[in-house]
Amino acid sequence: MYILASGSPRRKELLSLIIPEYEVLVSGCEEFVPKGTPAEKVPAILAEQKALAVAKLRPDDTVIGSDTVVVLGGKIFGKPKDKAHAHAMLRALSGKKHFVYTGVAVAEKGEVRSFVQKTEVEFYELSDETIDRYIETGEPMDKAGAYGIQGKGSVLVKGISGDYFNVMGLPVAETARFLGLVK
Repeated sequence: MYILASGSPRRKELLSLIIPEYEVLVSGCEEFVPKGTPAEKVPAILAEQKALAVAKLRPDDTVIGSDTVVVLGGKIFGKPKDKAHAHAMLRALSGKKHFVYTGVAVAEKGEVRSFVQKTEVEFYELSDETIDRYIETGEPMDKAGAYGIQGKGSVLVKGISGDYFNVMGLPVAETARFLGLVK
């Protein structure tokens, strides 16, 4: 049985594209990243922690953990704490290219393995009015980097280079290959 160690509705939707039947069991683990860890390595570390926490409860199953970070200039943009924080993030991303890294970890048979997918995203130059209107939709408040490319945040994005689904939170094609579902 496959288990997704994430409560993200986007990850659930995306995993359903390659695995029709699976369970969801949120890890609730304490996340820890060693100081000085490069931003691009953080998602794999967190994905492994989530997968391993659930695998302890379900050792006979294949557990999939995932984590996504938005990175600009080596700085990680997580989920915003409040509207002002969301505004500051979107202001920083305005008119710039940034990277979205998603780590996917698979824990099975007492082992864990992982990979990280990278996608470059470029934002249009954003006015304060556009940023505020987007924040008022509520959409940015539970998303890394304070935007969702698949929703209302799509109007902020000028272009991407890489996997679109990676920006949503699960690189579908690479995950399918990593699990051996596609050769």
